[in-house]
Amino acid sequence: MITLVKFGGSLITDKTVASSFRKDVVERLAQELKAAFTTQPEMKLILGNGSGSFGHVEAKKYNTINSVTSTDEWRGFTKVAAVASEIGQYVAETLVAADIPVFRVQPSASVIAADGAIQSMALRPIQDGLEHGLVPLVHGDVAFDQVRGGTIVSTETVFTYLCKQLPVERILLLGTEDGVYDMEKHTIEHITSANLDTYREALGGSGGVDVTGGMFTKVMDMLALASARPGLQVRVMSGTTPGLLTQALLGESQPGTLITA
Repeated sequence: MITLVKFGGSLITDKTVASSFRKDVVERLAQELKAAFTTQPEMKLILGNGSGSFGHVEAKKYNTINSVTSTDEWRGFTKVAAVASEIGQYVAETLVAADIPVFRVQPSASVIAADGAIQSMALRPIQDGLEHGLVPLVHGDVAFDQVRGGTIVSTETVFTYLCKQLPVERILLLGTEDGVYDMEKHTIEHITSANLDTYREALGGSGGVDVTGGMFTKVMDMLALASARPGLQVRVMSGTTPGLLTQALLGESQPGTLITA
């Protein structure tokens, strides 16, 4: 079975400052991945990174997620693609330097979307990489869209497609918060379709520029995915607590907010 792990944009960048990569955070997370692999070398992981202050700033400027039709918007499409690729490369280089066998899989090279939903994406490179003990790395990216012309697919959107095509068992979404908070700022232990209305008002947006909708969209997307894939477990958790990623991967801790059907 496969685990998907996302390094959120709020975690690995300062979303209030354009193009601010937190290399020290990714270096620490790389060591936590390494510790987990030492204990479970057969573990299959696919990593994803958010764009944070790289892609979201450019994407908001050109409104890329909603449509790409004019010449200026298509030029913006290429600029968003460039900065999304830039942070993906920073993450990959940092992980490789820590001896994590990661290789980048650029979504925009093969994704075709329709009104924001991925219709197709090349899976063979990911499957072959996993078979050889490698760690594929995807990221939020631009995509050609049959309805909008062009759009943006978030890391969660890519994860959703992968979950429908591959034997994914769990998803860990790492950010700067301990999990999803209720109105009193307490971490919600478990969100399901049955109790969603209880917490709907508490689900806000993002602390910086985020064209993909922030926490509300994240929770709704993951809840829909969990409902479509019974048995799938999604955790929204902190990436700032040292050692927590290792513990979560090894099943030694159940941090943050669990989202299931």
